Amino acid sequence: MPLLDAAKGIACAVIVGHHLSRYGPMPAGAYALAPDFFSWLANEGRLAVQVFLVIAGFLAAASLAPDGVLRVERPVTRILQRYGRLVMPYLAALTVCVLVAAVVRPWLDEEVVPASPTFGQLVAHGLLLQDLLGYESLSTGVWYVAIDFQLFALALALVGLPTMLQRSSGSPPLSAQARWMPVALVLGLAVASLALFNRNAGLDDTAFYFFGTYGLGMLVFWIGRATRSSTWQSAIALLALVGAGALAIDWRSRIATALFTALLIAIAQRRNWLSPKHWPAVALPLLRLGRMSYSLFLIHFPVLLAMNAAVANSGPHGAWFDAVGLVATFGLSVAAAALLYRWVEARPASWRAVFTFFAALLVTGLVVSH
Repeated sequence: MPLLDAAKGIACAVIVGHHLSRYGPMPAGAYALAPDFFSWLANEGRLAVQVFLVIAGFLAAASLAPDGVLRVERPVTRILQRYGRLVMPYLAALTVCVLVAAVVRPWLDEEVVPASPTFGQLVAHGLLLQDLLGYESLSTGVWYVAIDFQLFALALALVGLPTMLQRSSGSPPLSAQARWMPVALVLGLAVASLALFNRNAGLDDTAFYFFGTYGLGMLVFWIGRATRSSTWQSAIALLALVGAGALAIDWRSRIATALFTALLIAIAQRRNWLSPKHWPAVALPLLRLGRMSYSLFLIHFPVLLAMNAAVANSGPHGAWFDAVGLVATFGLSVAAAALLYRWVEARPASWRAVFTFFAALLVTGLVVSH
């Protein structure tokens, strides 16, 4: 789906720009050149995460239950496979970040540099439990990886609950009406998340806080399967009404962004724009960026640390020097992401590789902390 790749590419570039505008001495030095632009990136750039959450929900529905019924024979195995796919590049990027943080710590007197890790902190990160257990993050944005894994597991549980109950009781297969029970469960939890859980900041380490956005993506995929125009229009109206109701209860720009994204994807899906046959050559770099957006999301922070340390210790310089440093940081991050994507993310996941990367993170963390 190249259109979704393009959307991920744009969203990831904005997220990286958000971090570039907030962390280290470079953005402080370059701020005077474009204050409005840097202010927008620093304050609003984070909203691009909502695009990823909606797309992730859309793809989860397509993978787990394209017709509204779970198509996974072994749910636990599928969850473990998801963990392996997520953590291979994640563990590799964390290892790099731990190394870079140890190198730049004496040269960059900034709060943004993570402290030396503890063994428990390393293990918690490897198991995607760092936020639930209250550990400081080893890299910016790693909360998203843990939330993505929780959301996938929760979505699988919701769409699989009716089928699992039917199998365990030995009942006949689900009827045509009952086949939409998983969709109803997703809709119900999405509404609860939008109206209640997403308004409780104490839940932002759990999937319940974000399921409203993720659920919008899932619902959009199923709405796109409607064969009748009247059914599609009614479903879209209901989706818009749910989103508008949540915003009427409590206006949140993140939910408005998610709703806008979901409705755009719904229209694109209906008009068969998601998989166009031909894309202009000028769009190919954006599509490549979208395909490796996860690797870019993971690896850009250690590059940012290294470049901030280099620029901060380069002697007296002006705002333009800092601005060029930021541009170079983005370019180097894309290059590092291309390597991470090619050598780790694009390769088949295996438990041997997962354990190897996990061990590398533990060993690296223990070595640099002594």
